[in-house]
Amino acid sequence: MKPKKIAKHIQKNPRYQAMALLTRVEGEQAYSNLLVNQVIEENNWSPEDAGLFTELVYGTLSRKITLEYYLRSFLKPDQSVEDWVFQLLLISLYQLEYLDRVPAYGIINDAVDIGKAKGHGGIGKFINGVLRNVQRQGVPDTSLISDELQRMSIELSLPKWLLKRLIASIGKEETVALGLSLFEPSKVSARVNTDVMTREQALTALKEEGFDVESSAISPVGIVGKKGFLAGSHLFETGALTIQDESSMLVAPSLRLEANHQVLDACAAPGGKTTHIATYIDAHQGQVHALDIYEHKTKLIKENAKRLQVEQKITTHISDARDLEQAFPSRDTKFDRILVDAPCSGFGLMRRKPDIKYSKNPKDFEKLPELQYEILEAAAKKIKQWGIIVYSTCTILEEENQQVIDRFLANHPDFETIDVLGSQMVPKAVKNQSVSLYPHQYMTDGFFICCLKQKG
Repeated sequence: MKPKKIAKHIQKNPRYQAMALLTRVEGEQAYSNLLVNQVIEENNWSPEDAGLFTELVYGTLSRKITLEYYLRSFLKPDQSVEDWVFQLLLISLYQLEYLDRVPAYGIINDAVDIGKAKGHGGIGKFINGVLRNVQRQGVPDTSLISDELQRMSIELSLPKWLLKRLIASIGKEETVALGLSLFEPSKVSARVNTDVMTREQALTALKEEGFDVESSAISPVGIVGKKGFLAGSHLFETGALTIQDESSMLVAPSLRLEANHQVLDACAAPGGKTTHIATYIDAHQGQVHALDIYEHKTKLIKENAKRLQVEQKITTHISDARDLEQAFPSRDTKFDRILVDAPCSGFGLMRRKPDIKYSKNPKDFEKLPELQYEILEAAAKKIKQWGIIVYSTCTILEEENQQVIDRFLANHPDFETIDVLGSQMVPKAVKNQSVSLYPHQYMTDGFFICCLKQKG
């Protein structure tokens, strides 16, 4: 049976495309952040339509557990609904409950039209009936849910297992604040390439180009965009600017770099932190050695380095970070500084990648702490006397962060933790001489940074 031909004006509708994308995310375990830009480019929408599409995708995903709970109360028990219809209803529910730009009749009529166009008249009637009931009755009152963990899970749209871990780590009050903060849109931030210009010069140039930007309060080389697509700026194109979260801009300064240092970035791709490190290095005195296990990822590092005009300071290597002695076989090859930006579960990125909340479970990353520890062990053999290893992740789970550090220190009395340089910019996140940055504290990605010094 041939797929039904859908009118172009329906296919171009941001709500239709949001439904199609969320159906793919659910069915194929695809990553929404990769698909969103692709869909926007393909449809060549106005900024308003592109903004609506993005809002619908990320808003619906960020509140998925909440919206599914609401929707189930308007369906019969065990009622089977096609995936795309279910996603269309979730999007419409999100609009009805959380957006106020479009009146309810417009949201419902649009959903019915899409249902008829993709399905048939009966589906249109079903969608109309469900959404009219929502409009008449209102969504269920979650405060009536007696099980506290279940209620928190539905209200914060976080799985129960993750809630339990967060509550054990930071307490109930902070966990609620964290969960609510994930409903806020991500800030767009960028790092100024100080090899090319100062932050003040970059701010002036961006404002002249029409961008609404301000200085980051967290990083002295960071810019926060309140309006505008910074990756489309002239500064980005010419290598004076690169997109990077404010939290990850704290990593390079924490290495306490000097111009003549030999630095190893053990898990370097795609090269954001590598190129930041390079701005501290003099190409005639020092060098940044960027390592990744895959050749196509080392190509990304090279591309980023070339665009940011720091390629002469960076040498790439293809190798497993757990076997640095194979990558650098000479006993005399040791580094002043080593960055272990370890592979992790990525739970610090839940605001910009809400899929992570639902697509991962504890079994998916139970082996990660062992991998992270093995990379740290390998780094310890390649650091110079009095050298510094910085361990960082973009997760907020203690088993991937502080517990890995505790294990390493227990087995390496010749290392000690030292203060993270720059941590004074995020005082709420300082814990055990490390930075444990949670997404709600400064509205950044969640991040962990710990500095380990070889005592000699």
